[in-house]
Amino acid sequence: MNNKFIHHLADVQTLDIGTGTRIWQFVVILLGAKIGSECNICSHCLIESDVVVGDRVTIKSGVQLWNGLRVGDDVFIGPNVTFTNDKYPRSGNKSFKLLPIVIENNVSIGAGATILPGIHIGEGAIVGAGAVVTKNVPPQSLVIGNPARIVNAKENDELRSLQNH
Repeated sequence: MNNKFIHHLADVQTLDIGTGTRIWQFVVILLGAKIGSECNICSHCLIESDVVVGDRVTIKSGVQLWNGLRVGDDVFIGPNVTFTNDKYPRSGNKSFKLLPIVIENNVSIGAGATILPGIHIGEGAIVGAGAVVTKNVPPQSLVIGNPARIVNAKENDELRSLQNH
């Protein structure tokens, strides 16, 4: 038995949703999307068809996951995080070059961050709230600011110790 929860006001077209996942009101998930187990997808989210979300992922309200996005396991995506997949967007351009984004396992992305097309965020990285990520983020690093820049390892270790308490 798959004990997933899908709110009656959600529009979920995919069948590929793992056990224990919760999908709240006003979420739209298109046919073909793959959602892992024990995820929590909060209200007012959109997930396109060519998106893969791992296990134990939290997606807070106001997030859109566009085609080409790959999300690892144990990832936190804060409210109103913005992902993009087109470097030069134009209205009605159906032949744009899709630049996928990859988010590895154990990543945390703070509220209101913007992730530009083609970015790779390494395992265990933290993206600070409001950061604008224009370059790949190395594993176990903390990035903040606009444009996002790496903060030294000592501060990263201190932040992780605070999160674990």
